[in-house]
Amino acid sequence: MSDPIAERSGGPARQESGPFGLPVDSALAADARERLAAVEELLLESVRGEDPLLTQASKHLVEAGGKRFRPMLVLLASHFGDPAAPGVVPAAVVVELTHLGTLYHDDVMDEATVRRGQASANSRWTNTVAILTGDYLFARASDLLADLGPEAVRIQARAFARLVRGQIQETVGPAEDADPLKHYLQVVADKTASLIVVSGQFGALLSGAPARVVDTITSACEKIGIAFQLSDDILDIESETEESGKTPGTDLREGIRTLPMHHVLAGVGSGPDDARLRELLVQDLSGDELHAEALALLRAHPAMDLARADLRQYAEDARAEFLTLPAIPARDAFTGLCDYVVSRTG
Repeated sequence: MSDPIAERSGGPARQESGPFGLPVDSALAADARERLAAVEELLLESVRGEDPLLTQASKHLVEAGGKRFRPMLVLLASHFGDPAAPGVVPAAVVVELTHLGTLYHDDVMDEATVRRGQASANSRWTNTVAILTGDYLFARASDLLADLGPEAVRIQARAFARLVRGQIQETVGPAEDADPLKHYLQVVADKTASLIVVSGQFGALLSGAPARVVDTITSACEKIGIAFQLSDDILDIESETEESGKTPGTDLREGIRTLPMHHVLAGVGSGPDDARLRELLVQDLSGDELHAEALALLRAHPAMDLARADLRQYAEDARAEFLTLPAIPARDAFTGLCDYVVSRTG
């Protein structure tokens, strides 16, 4: 019997632009385009329903686009087995539907008005419609998941439990005797990395990849998932609305302390502006004037460089694990994603 990994690990192949603009093997890029098109088709099919409002609200974020980061991880990981295995594309849709469902709920909790450059669902309709739409997407994901087998259901259920735990931990905040930075990183791991882990794990597992490969991808995706959220938190501070599609400084306004803020509060910096910033970070920043002052000071603070260094370390740790995988084009794409996550923050 032929070895599908060995067949894809030959000499140098022609390179072209692939996922996230990364240079990848031309065959891998072509496969990614084809399967992502299948993912998009099934995504749209999954959110169509008999109720016009529910269909419209469900399609709102699907049609707004997005990076499709999680489906792409599923597709890349599948190349360590059989990428044409019947469960791969549905698994990619499951993780994207789950991710989209969390965005509807996040926007309600954050009282966000913009998502992916458009009015958020809660501001376009109501909080109730947004919450119920998120629930509907979770239900549609579960319907697809049921066909992928009990192990896939168990993996998704445990990841979803982590995700909810992370959201609760973020909402409640650290205990009085807890390390705030350690608490924050655990929130990041549970709330964001959990679903990114499932993406890589599903792709490898459902394609029939060897157990060692499944374990390695699962572990590396935990690290790249944390790095992805760290880069998002940095972008929330440093980018403008037209660049990110989100309102800058949302975390500041909502009182959510992310990595740069934890570094500031831990004592990084000693100038007069640093003292003022620490003073602001413990205040209510929902008002425009104080929020604008805090955002400007934070953007110029050395804590931003320290946060970028932390981001690079998580990405490098993920890269080290990816490099232990078989030397096929998908491995190069995974290591390229480590570069992409860091480069997002400039």
